[in-house]
Amino acid sequence: MTIKKILVVDDSPTERHVMTALLTSNGYEVITAESGEEGIAKAKSELPDLVLMDVVMPGLNGYQATRTLTRDQLTRNIPVIVCTTKGQETDKIWGLRQGARDYLIKPVNGPDLLAKIAAL
Repeated sequence: MTIKKILVVDDSPTERHVMTALLTSNGYEVITAESGEEGIAKAKSELPDLVLMDVVMPGLNGYQATRTLTRDQLTRNIPVIVCTTKGQETDKIWGLRQGARDYLIKPVNGPDLLAKIAAL
């Protein structure tokens, strides 16, 4: 699977900026969303090749948004990588059980993220 368009879902403007800068400098097209609800809407309208999902957000959290995307007929084939500060093993297990393909702890290591994207 070739990844070209990536949706970054994070309520932090700083995190969105850092991720966008990293990804665009490596040739990816980036779309951003500030909440789980907006992330779901943009995933359905833009159909990105990958979603990078924060967990701790107001309203719909990243686990709920991931579960929604991975169970929806339209978006279930879009891989989701959770990128969060929640670093407990139980958090990771829960994220993967919601349908995420992978789970990264913030601050995200750029080369690690790019390697995981390339491996999809």
